[in-house]
Amino acid sequence: MPMPLWWGHVNKRVFNPRAIASGKYPVLTHVGRKSGATYRTPMDAHPVEGGYLFILVYGSQSDWVRNVLASGDARLRVDGKEVGLTAPRLVGKQEAFQALPRTVARPPKVLRITEFLRMDLAAS
Repeated sequence: MPMPLWWGHVNKRVFNPRAIASGKYPVLTHVGRKSGATYRTPMDAHPVEGGYLFILVYGSQSDWVRNVLASGDARLRVDGKEVGLTAPRLVGKQEAFQALPRTVARPPKVLRITEFLRMDLAAS
């Protein structure tokens, strides 16, 4: 696991609400796979051809990732606009790095991130 889960719990309760309130970060809206509740999670979302790529800093076992994979869709608020996303799938480092523009910094090797989530833009 790239980052310890306990840090994710701190992020979820302390930093995420502040990041959402600031309006500076892309925010993913997704539905809980068990609760059916709607959640909003600030993201490091990168536009790629036909969709977006998310760097899984906490790995694919994060609640938001499991929610999106279970539901098959989500909404992303970015730059003041909301876009629908569909067809979530986990991709490896090679595919992710090929999709990302060269101007996007790659995650530091020390984090050992090997999984990414890619989603397509939903048809309007």
